[in-house]
Amino acid sequence: MADLHPTLTDTPALTPLLLRGALLSPFKRPRADAEFPRTRLVLPGVRVDLARLAAYERVCGFPTGDDALPVTYPHVLGFPLAMRLMSRRAFPLPLLGLVHTSVEITRHTATPATGEYELTVYVEELTPHRRGTEATVSTEMRTGGALVWESRSTYLARHRTEDRTPRTTEAPDPLPTVAEWRLGEDVGRRYGAASGDRNPIHLHPLTARLFGFPRAIAHGMWTAARCLAAHGTPERTLVRAEFRAPVLLPGTVEYAALDERFALRDATGRIHVEGYARPVAA
Repeated sequence: MADLHPTLTDTPALTPLLLRGALLSPFKRPRADAEFPRTRLVLPGVRVDLARLAAYERVCGFPTGDDALPVTYPHVLGFPLAMRLMSRRAFPLPLLGLVHTSVEITRHTATPATGEYELTVYVEELTPHRRGTEATVSTEMRTGGALVWESRSTYLARHRTEDRTPRTTEAPDPLPTVAEWRLGEDVGRRYGAASGDRNPIHLHPLTARLFGFPRAIAHGMWTAARCLAAHGTPERTLVRAEFRAPVLLPGTVEYAALDERFALRDATGRIHVEGYARPVAA
């Protein structure tokens, strides 16, 4: 019987995983009732590369040199483990075309950049979506056995469904604009170098066009991190971000915020990402 809780000895290399996932994608037939791997990957002894962290902080707008990790940075640490699971033959959704639709993060306490952590990553569930099938991937970070940070990310594989129900979510009042950001065409490459996520749709117009985008698009997690760097977060916090529409690079976007809520939108009011950051009790 396969070990459902394998302990890794090192962070998986992302590029081979992305290639394997791309090669297997044409053979996947996604559906919400498909079987999926129940494996929980565990990686102990994780320490942060401080130079890489500083590069991440610079591209996302976080202050450099702080002792605590940015609230979104553990996602970067856990992402290679998530890719190892989602690039497997047993994972039923094709990696090519998979869209990151949301992320929810809970930071239970401060996470020092100089700490040592254990990561656990697993596929939590598959659920039907009006546009296809969505996978929820959970990441947990512990130190000394205590859970200090956790997240749930949803990834959508688009395919034909029987659901013809139109989306009828009630739009909240628009947030006031706080700043206008001009984004260079190299944002995707800079974030890819700092995070390790070198998906071709983010790197260059030519590779982005292969996947139907007129230009390279910003990483969804970069848009969330950039908003949270501007918004700020309590030490103990619940963060949620919904990715609504891609940000084309280069481009100009408006950062809007009020109280707990934040959003990134274009000049026409089209929302790219929206979410909130709330304090949570100890």
